[in-house]
Amino acid sequence: MTGFLAGTGVAAAAPAPAVAEYVALGDSWSADSTPMPTMISTRDVPWGCLQSAGNYPKQVAAALGARQFRDATCGSATSEALSGPQSVVQGVNPPQFDRLTATTDLVTLGIGGNDVGLAGAVSGCLNLLPQLPLPLPPLLGNPCAARWTAGGVDEMSVRITAAEPKIAAAIDGIRLRSPHATVLLVDYLQGVPRHGCWPLVPMLDGDVRWLRAKLEEFNAMLARVAVAKSVRFVDTYTTSAGHDFCQLPGSTWVEGLLPLSLTPVGLAAPFHPNQLGADHQALRVLDEVRR
Repeated sequence: MTGFLAGTGVAAAAPAPAVAEYVALGDSWSADSTPMPTMISTRDVPWGCLQSAGNYPKQVAAALGARQFRDATCGSATSEALSGPQSVVQGVNPPQFDRLTATTDLVTLGIGGNDVGLAGAVSGCLNLLPQLPLPLPPLLGNPCAARWTAGGVDEMSVRITAAEPKIAAAIDGIRLRSPHATVLLVDYLQGVPRHGCWPLVPMLDGDVRWLRAKLEEFNAMLARVAVAKSVRFVDTYTTSAGHDFCQLPGSTWVEGLLPLSLTPVGLAAPFHPNQLGADHQALRVLDEVRR
């Protein structure tokens, strides 16, 4: 790719198909949520969605020259927020599906992580101590994976299975409202490493491996739905290897525990894509649109 669009991290490439009306749907990993007040966009959603002014939908819309663009993505959104209102700080985000019309010709969808509780699982796996051979409470060396798999049943796997029909129903909802749209289902970046980096990110190695396996299982579910529903799947996971939350600033595309970032410099949402991650998401979506 050669040349960069002004004000974005998206490189100009082969001519893209004309897009008249693009609608972005999704949660914080599509909103590329930011706590930096100067970076929060309120054009399409309330302030409390923490939607980034540099998120991948906005970069994609600019690169495609979409004549109409509505970004409904919102932090903490579940699949229920697609068809129902979502209460946030300082307002309510209307049902995301409300932005769809019969003339919408491109839709990106990134949803499901909050349905299965991935964010809560990550924060619940933080540990103040390395693993010790003692009966310690959570946050003090007790593996979180053991709690999730008590009784021989992996609760996260159960949740991922239960979320599958919800994602399928979301695609049905898009097609009902926008029958002529190209639909792209976007997965989640490879934010979890193969091994931990305690104490930089205080998680036990075994828990990091479990979280990585659950993220891969979740993304595989999304890919399965995309095939079943005959929509395009945007793989940002395999293409973001080596940019997890244990990497050094400038190499990480998903921030770790510290709420600070160097890309750009300022506050960051822990365990969420930074601007480099958003740039990669945009490039992968554009690659799929142009395919």
